[in-house]
Amino acid sequence: MRRSYAFGLLVMSVILLGVDGIMFHLHPNMQKCLKEELQVDVFVSGEYEVSDAPGQKVDYVVRDSKGHILSQKEDVSKGKFSFVTETYDTFEICFMSRVPPTHRGVAQEVSLITKRGIEAKNYEGLGEAAKLKPMEVELKRLEDLSEAIVQDFAMMRKREEEMRDTNVHK
Repeated sequence: MRRSYAFGLLVMSVILLGVDGIMFHLHPNMQKCLKEELQVDVFVSGEYEVSDAPGQKVDYVVRDSKGHILSQKEDVSKGKFSFVTETYDTFEICFMSRVPPTHRGVAQEVSLITKRGIEAKNYEGLGEAAKLKPMEVELKRLEDLSEAIVQDFAMMRKREEEMRDTNVHK
């Protein structure tokens, strides 16, 4: 029984991991945006890297559906960003290529890794700040993971009830 519970928790943790990675080509003087719906109070972090192309610049911006800017930087090559969601909303990160008219632009490769929720949390830094032993850090991470699973199930239940109510009232 205990083994199946641990296996179930492992499977759920793999399903609910909040890590995404993508690589794409950004063509000269074009913009590419990625969108995602996120719940309230979700910590999001990201790392990006843009291939070098002489004379070309790439900017990025992270914003919500109302246009509020959560993170922004010009002329990037490699870096990180983070923010915490304040509302349930759709968030987007856009990369924009800028090439002067005097240059012939080339497509640049952009790689982006985003992490959400507990996967974005820096447990090593937390352990060092609180002077926790490695086992205590791992227990804290597992506690947070369990809490995230419970919250995700509660959200799924709420959505299921809303969908059922919508179907009943048709």
